[in-house]
Amino acid sequence: MTDTFDPNLMKNRFRGYFPVVIDVETAGFNAKTDALLEIAVTMLKMDEQGELSLDKTLHFHIEPFEGANLEPEALAFTGIDPSNPLRGAVSEKEAFLEIFKEVKKAQKAAGCHRSIIVAHNAAFDHGFVTQAIERNNLKRTPFHPFATFDTAALAGLAIGQTVLAKACTMAGIAFDNREAHSALYDTERTAELFCLIVNRWKALGGWPFIADTTNEKLCNDVDSTPSEVTSTPDDLS
Repeated sequence: MTDTFDPNLMKNRFRGYFPVVIDVETAGFNAKTDALLEIAVTMLKMDEQGELSLDKTLHFHIEPFEGANLEPEALAFTGIDPSNPLRGAVSEKEAFLEIFKEVKKAQKAAGCHRSIIVAHNAAFDHGFVTQAIERNNLKRTPFHPFATFDTAALAGLAIGQTVLAKACTMAGIAFDNREAHSALYDTERTAELFCLIVNRWKALGGWPFIADTTNEKLCNDVDSTPSEVTSTPDDLS
């Protein structure tokens, strides 16, 4: 017997993908050479009405990997001092093993088969996550190797703003620029923004998707129109 499709289940909402919101703070723009200094991961949950909301958040300060480049401009921008012992930093491997464990647990509970990274300007965060995983030779990552949900693009479409602070403000999500560029703060604001866009799309009737049959009807009407008849000599006799 085939199960009835329930649009209010996480596993059905994103084609079996479990959305995991991530933000990283780094010592530069090059994912291969520049240090990953901080990462936060927010998992999401969906209630019986199909409303998406924040669930558990993980947060780690990261020790720069051996030989990592530290760009002074990037450190000045984030305000992170990698040498500060009060950071309580852990190795990339330790952080990602814990992230993998918790994400896989939540993914399984949601009935999803894989996790997908949600981030603001997602290519940047995805790149640093991917490089850290490869650098530490970690296997069985829960994350899709290239697909992401980019809230910069989604916010541009839904709200008309692509900068995180401006998109949040426009959407009515409180945003404190003094707290920005902390992975923990930015991850949770990004998660709120993603949930708002998904929930608003549903409230406006965009989900569950109902195919527009207008174009199909037009095509059928064209196909059923009698073709032009060409006269032949026999017809004229």
